[in-house]
Amino acid sequence: MYRRSLYLDKILPFVDKPLIKVISGIRRSGKSSILILIKQILIERGVNEKQIIFLNFESFDNQLLTKDEILYAFIKSKIQSKEKYYLFLDEIQEVYNWEKVLNSCLLDFNIDIYITGSNSKLLSSELSTYIAGRYIEFQIQTLNFKESLSFNKNDGNELISKQEKFKYFLEMGGFPIIHLGNYSQENAYKLVQDIYSSVVLRDAIQRYAIRDLELFERVIRYVFDGIGTSFSAKNIADYFKSQQRKIDLNTVYNYLNALEGAFIIYKIPRFDIQGKEILKTQEKYYVSDLSLVYSKEGYKEQKINAYLENIVLLELKSRDYKVFVGKYKEYEIDFIATKNNQKIYIQVCYRMIEQSTIDREFFSLKKVADNYPKYVLSMDESWKDTIEGIKHLNIIDFLLLESF
Repeated sequence: MYRRSLYLDKILPFVDKPLIKVISGIRRSGKSSILILIKQILIERGVNEKQIIFLNFESFDNQLLTKDEILYAFIKSKIQSKEKYYLFLDEIQEVYNWEKVLNSCLLDFNIDIYITGSNSKLLSSELSTYIAGRYIEFQIQTLNFKESLSFNKNDGNELISKQEKFKYFLEMGGFPIIHLGNYSQENAYKLVQDIYSSVVLRDAIQRYAIRDLELFERVIRYVFDGIGTSFSAKNIADYFKSQQRKIDLNTVYNYLNALEGAFIIYKIPRFDIQGKEILKTQEKYYVSDLSLVYSKEGYKEQKINAYLENIVLLELKSRDYKVFVGKYKEYEIDFIATKNNQKIYIQVCYRMIEQSTIDREFFSLKKVADNYPKYVLSMDESWKDTIEGIKHLNIIDFLLLESF
């Protein structure tokens, strides 16, 4: 099993700490595998396997345990001594009143708890007050480019260039299952379509009680078609009105909230650099994995700029950057990313063949008068330069940097 160090290295320092480890992310992103890896590491460290309780609530075998009192009684029956026990609960959102169960376990037992969930609103319910201040969350994404290279290092294709491997990653997305087999593009998209259907049905439609499935699907297609462009809920409502289909703003907000909750999309707010404030309109939306878009509308070469932006956005999020779309007067910067009081500015484009493109991509970054790193990223391999302190990098090289 591939060791996802990007996430394990964040989680392992909290082993045996009195905090619930919450591992969240879209279905099939690898959350269960990370739980299994942590379990294996604990056993390697000398933990007796009898002290490990591991339950996956998507398994039919554990359906009876999705009631709070029954689950608590089961856990209690497994704890036979005062030694430390380790509790792994996969897809915890299937358990009724799960927060109460975990709170009781923390109070009653010598136990270290790890849970996974496929909904970003997992910890936003009123019940979460039971574990407030007693958990730490780690969000898992599908494979980034660097992970995909390691994932496929034993595929017998060592002679394939990193440019060709990036093209494969760009067109196939990052769901781990796709990189476990030598799938054709058609078959890969069929697999992702199944993932998409499961996520939409179980984590969006059912959880948010969406009734008009046809309209919800049309909103999804609208968002997918507009990745990387600024729009708001009002834009969506106005669009459907122009198509003689009425949809009120509250419904649009509910639909977008459901898509965010299921980790299908990420909303990236705009930040006014001059006014130093987050703006509440014209945000951008990106998808948690590009293959979700391809499974619905295919790969479209004319949208490569948006695809590349999406990949850079996901890379920044995987490295725990908080990301905004930048606004400076009438100019826009694709991304402002912040972490630990550090900041980077990024412009993304496909090719910079014409001087007008070079001028456009560098122009807005030149307007920002601070000394934080600034990058223009493109797929150009030979054109590399630094203009007024702004670095140009090939996107592939940027994705493989140890740090920015």
